Amino acid sequence: MKKKILALLLAAATAVSMAGCGGAASSDKSADTSASTDTTTDASADSSSEEETLDWSKYDALIDQIRTDTDFADRVDLMHKAEDMLMSTWAVIPIYYYNDIYMMKSNVSGMYDTVYGIKYFQGAQKEGDTNININLASEPQYVDPALNSSVDGACLVSNMFSGLYKYDENSKVVPEIAEDMPEVSDDGTVYTVKLKQTTWSDGTPVTAKDFVYSWNRVIDEKTAADYAYLFDIVAKNDDGTLKVEAPDDYTLQVTLTNPCPYFNALMAFPVFYPVPQSSVEAADPDGTTPSKWCQEAGFITNGAYTMTAWTHNESMTFTKNPAYFDAANVKSDTLTFMLSEDSTATYAAYQSGALDMVDEVPTDEIPNVKDSAEFHKEDQLGTYYLAFNVNSDLFKDMSWSDSCKFRHAISDLIDRQYIIDTVAQTGQVAADSYIPAGMSDGNGGEFKNKSYYDATTPNVEEAKSLLEECGYTFTDNGDGTYTPDKDITLPYITNDAGGHVKIAECIQSDLSVLGINMDISKEDWNVFLQDRKDGKFTFAREGWLADYDDPINMLEMFRSDSGNNDPQFGKQ
Repeated sequence: MKKKILALLLAAATAVSMAGCGGAASSDKSADTSASTDTTTDASADSSSEEETLDWSKYDALIDQIRTDTDFADRVDLMHKAEDMLMSTWAVIPIYYYNDIYMMKSNVSGMYDTVYGIKYFQGAQKEGDTNININLASEPQYVDPALNSSVDGACLVSNMFSGLYKYDENSKVVPEIAEDMPEVSDDGTVYTVKLKQTTWSDGTPVTAKDFVYSWNRVIDEKTAADYAYLFDIVAKNDDGTLKVEAPDDYTLQVTLTNPCPYFNALMAFPVFYPVPQSSVEAADPDGTTPSKWCQEAGFITNGAYTMTAWTHNESMTFTKNPAYFDAANVKSDTLTFMLSEDSTATYAAYQSGALDMVDEVPTDEIPNVKDSAEFHKEDQLGTYYLAFNVNSDLFKDMSWSDSCKFRHAISDLIDRQYIIDTVAQTGQVAADSYIPAGMSDGNGGEFKNKSYYDATTPNVEEAKSLLEECGYTFTDNGDGTYTPDKDITLPYITNDAGGHVKIAECIQSDLSVLGINMDISKEDWNVFLQDRKDGKFTFAREGWLADYDDPINMLEMFRSDSGNNDPQFGKQ
């Protein structure tokens, strides 16, 4: 998900074990693993490739092959090949591996965070009060489970809706409205899930047919869901609908195209949650505004809370849902969310007692609070990175190999460790690959086995040489800086949050060594998300927290037809 896909800033990487996937690693072990991996750059990641055009259909085909490969050792090899192909473009520039920091008052307990960035408040309670005041981020782009693709949105969705499965405090998949873990056929392709008898917030039953409808809605072109590709593992009927059936009201049967080691985790992901068909269709009878049904407070949910008030761009109020099947264990009557990504304002509200939790801490305050009992740092599984739009006008007069060299040069100039030491400040690990340290390979081991470059030290000479190969010449200024013979300007977009802007300013300074200008534009969160999706950028801040513990999640998002393919690979 975009932090993200995403408004969360400060990070470092590890993973915990997940049912059906690989082993676990602590934060320190992740750092050690990263430091000890093979640092030989693979030849396939060399930007001097003779290929003069980008034929991304080869990548798409490789992802399809990975999805259907039942030889899991071979599948791991193919995923390494896919990462090699991705990194060889230099359109994705990893900076560091994520962790999650937040501040929470000592009189609040019971909230838990997963390595995928989702925070569950069902068990949260505040001593002496029935309401908790929270800031996660600014106005969400969507709270429709089918359409959300950001971490902050996923947190909101996961506290209002219940799927078949969820993550527990150890980031393990456990039943939610499913009775138990699924029964799986001998060949691994048919999953049968028995449902508890639960209801929507209006009292009507939640049935297996709601999942049949909701999952097919995600893949409907009218819905235009970024995550529609996650359902490619589900087989299709002749009419293009998913092979998902409801033999009775409380039995769901799902047929896959092939065995999938992470399908239980997919069913715990918010895009697999049910939505109320009658509400969706009543609000949007012609299918032109798929999220209209949940654009204002009062919509039907089936989770721990309903949204009872929404002052756009200011606040949301969640109220305990008495129809929730596990309402007896929901500890707080209300959750009030302040909608803002102004970390200075939200931190001031936290300091004054107006907020009980903030999901971001101003950069300048981190040294003052990181030893406090109220400061929390949690493991996460993801990567903070930068992306180039491969179709940008910047590259229109370059050959494909020259555009790769240009982007490689930009990566060489970035001082990742300085960013970690001066801005992020909470022990992040400089990223030398896109797939983070700690992610399992789906075959019993850890995926990361190489570095694509030295992430700890900028390489100005190599960057200059690469740009010279692209046709630039430089004048030595005699002070360690250079002036190019022609203007090099990179427009860069980021969301308007202090930490991201400070990181951009660090990169801006790094690039100036070779006389490269980086123009930083700050955008509101929802505009920022849409501009990246639509390819209305040259260079942008990015971030991705894994949706589940398998590398395919971080690779398939770059398929040509993916709604999360911000670099615009394979698009015109």
